[in-house]
Amino acid sequence: MTKRAALKRQSGRDGAFDTRGYGEESKVRRLPSHSGNGGWSPHPSNDDREQGYLKTLKPKSEGQAALLNAIDAHNLTVALGPAGTGKTYLAVAKAVEALEAGKVGRIVLSRPAVEAGESIGFLPGAMEDKLAPYLRPLYDALSDRLSMKRVGALMAEGLIEIAPVGYMRGRTLNNAFIVIDEAQNCTYVQLKMLLTRLGWHSTMVVTGDPGQTDLLPSLSGLADIAARLEAVPEISVVRLAEGDIVRHPLVASMIGVL
Repeated sequence: MTKRAALKRQSGRDGAFDTRGYGEESKVRRLPSHSGNGGWSPHPSNDDREQGYLKTLKPKSEGQAALLNAIDAHNLTVALGPAGTGKTYLAVAKAVEALEAGKVGRIVLSRPAVEAGESIGFLPGAMEDKLAPYLRPLYDALSDRLSMKRVGALMAEGLIEIAPVGYMRGRTLNNAFIVIDEAQNCTYVQLKMLLTRLGWHSTMVVTGDPGQTDLLPSLSGLADIAARLEAVPEISVVRLAEGDIVRHPLVASMIGVL
């Protein structure tokens, strides 16, 4: 029997290496034992670290906390606030949370296909390809909560639907979590149509910034709709402020002077 085979037999099943043949000054050292059976393990038995990865949804301001509480307590919530306050992100995150918990059967995300001050011209491809640039912010919010592979799978199954405002008329959305994003680019008639899509066992969140519309100020209906809905006790209207901005600190400074 060779010397290597003898050492292998002496080591046993616990992975321990016999160090009797090595002196005190040897460069070879046995790794310290942490596991219960005496062998070395990369995961100590008393290791209570969290092995899973899950993004926890936590508010970063009082306004965000009020928005999350309003979404939990009301079937219809209107979130108004300047850029960077997390309106879209929190709404989409709550939608994903509700879908994963089985509280709703699907997510419906809608956004007006309105260009931000300049025309991008003709877009090639099918309807989905033409609308992709307008709906990209919703994909970004979804991919931050779910992997793009899972987003694609849920969309293929019909559990996540992203649709422009123009395709929402005539629908009744039951057992769904609906997010209407960039509502400041909707007219009063469009918002009235969207709000009345709400069906049984559904939650709707409308987000927007009345001060940042790409329509003429007289055409945007968000401010008027929000003022009227504040009189309805079952509907929550949450108004976020500059102190709720969670983007770069310069964003809050710019919002205050622009």
